[in-house]
Amino acid sequence: MAKIADKYYITDPWNIIEEGFDKAYSQVSESIFSLGNEYMGVRGYFEEGYSNESLIGSYFNGIYESQEVEHSAYKGMIDKTEFIVNSVNWLYLRIKVNDEEVDLNKSEFRDFMRILNLKTGVLNRSYVWILQDGRELKVELERFLSMNKAHLAGQRLILTPLNFTGEVTVTAGLDFTEIHHMVGKNLWECKDIKAGEKWCSILADTVNTNQSVFSSCYFECDPVKEEEIVEDKRVLKQFTLTVTEDQPTVFTRVIMNITRKDTLPEDFDSFNVKCMEAANTVKEVQYDAEKAESALWWKNVWKDSDIVIEGDELNQQGIRFCIFQMHQTYHGAEKGTIIGAKGLTGEAYSGNTFWDTETYCLPFYIFNNTEAARHLIEFRYLTLEEAKKRAKALDCEGAFYPIATITGRECCSLWQHASLQLQASTAVAYGIWHYENITKDHAFVFKTGLPVLVEVSRMLATRGDWSGDKKRYGFYGVMGPDEFQMMVNNNCYTNYLGKVTLEYTLEVLRRFKECREADYYNFLEEYKVNTGELGNWADIAEHMYIPYDESTRVFEQHEGYFNLPHIDVDKIPVEDFPLYHHWTYDRIYRNDMIKQPDILMMMLLYNGNFTEEQLKNNYEYYEPRCIHESSLSPSVHSILAVQLKKHEEAYKFFGFATRMDLDNYNRNTLEGLHTTSIAAAWMNIVYGFAGMRSDQEKLIFSPSIPKEWKGYSFRISYAQDVIQVKVGKDTVTFCTAGGREIEVSIYGETIVLSKEETVIEIPADYRG
Repeated sequence: MAKIADKYYITDPWNIIEEGFDKAYSQVSESIFSLGNEYMGVRGYFEEGYSNESLIGSYFNGIYESQEVEHSAYKGMIDKTEFIVNSVNWLYLRIKVNDEEVDLNKSEFRDFMRILNLKTGVLNRSYVWILQDGRELKVELERFLSMNKAHLAGQRLILTPLNFTGEVTVTAGLDFTEIHHMVGKNLWECKDIKAGEKWCSILADTVNTNQSVFSSCYFECDPVKEEEIVEDKRVLKQFTLTVTEDQPTVFTRVIMNITRKDTLPEDFDSFNVKCMEAANTVKEVQYDAEKAESALWWKNVWKDSDIVIEGDELNQQGIRFCIFQMHQTYHGAEKGTIIGAKGLTGEAYSGNTFWDTETYCLPFYIFNNTEAARHLIEFRYLTLEEAKKRAKALDCEGAFYPIATITGRECCSLWQHASLQLQASTAVAYGIWHYENITKDHAFVFKTGLPVLVEVSRMLATRGDWSGDKKRYGFYGVMGPDEFQMMVNNNCYTNYLGKVTLEYTLEVLRRFKECREADYYNFLEEYKVNTGELGNWADIAEHMYIPYDESTRVFEQHEGYFNLPHIDVDKIPVEDFPLYHHWTYDRIYRNDMIKQPDILMMMLLYNGNFTEEQLKNNYEYYEPRCIHESSLSPSVHSILAVQLKKHEEAYKFFGFATRMDLDNYNRNTLEGLHTTSIAAAWMNIVYGFAGMRSDQEKLIFSPSIPKEWKGYSFRISYAQDVIQVKVGKDTVTFCTAGGREIEVSIYGETIVLSKEETVIEIPADYRG
């Protein structure tokens, strides 16, 4: 791969450290130093103002705007799209001495340092501002978002004059004037502004979707003068503080943000009550107590989800950054929320969730936070009606889940993705299956998963068709995970996932009948399912066409793929990347080049269904054809390369998995973090080097160790306990933290884990 690291931050096992400030890296750092707690997120912008390029981004999960797209006469095209909307800047701050205001784009300063503490979730920044007359003021800034109380956040400013005594003016408040950068305009209407002694609040509604954000804050300081500044979409408090040489002056504020997503009349009344309560209670919140409580939340989380790598500080920092971001992005704080492709760190991909939520992100939560995993599945249940509308628009029955969405509506205006990609629907089914296979939460699947499975199965039975000779079923005019092949017939991934989805739906229905027969018949009546329909699904699954060459043991990505013109991806000039910017659209589609794993993704999701020979032959056929234009791609190749004992190749692909954003490999970190790729980095260690597989009746492990490492360890939640895995140079050790006996497979042998450590020698061919 031609991608190389752009290493900028100091390597540290528990901190992300920026020492010295590079203006050219400013927006990348805004993404890297983003904070979030699922409910809200804020980029790492300079709250004291910065006149150079900056994305002052503040986002709330589920608060979105919409805009119309160009009307099409063709059926099935969307008429509007939805996107997460840039919201209130609740960190707004300005620091002024006499008439001089600090601005790190123009002001002279030294000793710049920024540190994100991954243990506590607290972000600190400091520098010495050198005023034009030679006076020096040390500025220290701190912020955190509460992980316990999702509405709360804190900001602290410490001012220490190094060579003078005098007055400093601090202006702070709540600002709704920022534009949404992706559309180039402000999308808020201010409804109410209030202010009093050391506090202020603001309420605004989105222009088109009529959602609300209320923000209130209370300041702790000892001013000699306090003034109020009220503007159209901004409320500020201006404090004049006396500062003494070498003595720190502390200025603190606690912020409470409340959102209203629904637009029913009764929701307005309850929301107004919440706003009044927030304005009153924010004054009683103690900054230090909330910061400590949030840090304790992180301490407890790290106990069970930390991954320790010995002998590789670079990737140790990288994987902890990834785990940190996964918990920041989502941890089950609120039902009905999603994981955007950039989390809450930027506006690229419009805050939409994609099919990789179920295929890449869900495994992390299944093994680290089952409640969060359940909430992700519940989002698809809550948006089932929208998926059914989408299916109808595409001349299908059942439910067709959108390729990109915030509310359940399709938000992708590119028909070749929105109308041709079935993998969002089959990924939802896969997520339900994977969740049940690991948690054994059958009751949840019967209640929440089954309605989804039935409607997806109906879509599959009407979106596909029988071949001309009526001997096989398949899907025509589709696009699989490899988005460089469009409008193909019988994409193998699509057909295979369709087959296993239908089979799983029938299996769940069978088990539901065995367990709760009366409820089963009530379900059939409610969803109008009859035996003829079930028989049709079984017939389709049995006759699903899976393109496969028996002589080579290679699955054909789609009909005709083997005969496409070949292109040597290694000979493409580096100047041509990204290809979407340098090649005509049709040129990308007319060869056998692959954007991201398609067949190989199928073989990872259902790994146990394929032989080692099949995996080897398919990997060696498709890997050289993959250009890795997706950030999700290298980790899948690394995981499978480990399984094939291609250790050097696996480590090469792993090379930027944990540090894709920290080292700006794709040169686009400034747009926001690659959240699903971050999840893939976790998979790269647990499913890759540790060889875990979770698609069979019991967990499978085949741990290997890269030659560059001394060892590594991790913990996963499983079967009402925590499995601890520690891999050394020569041996691997397993045990259960709570003492529960759990049956697993290790190197093909069934082992019962318990409180007592099980120590197994690592086979020679598993040592990198």
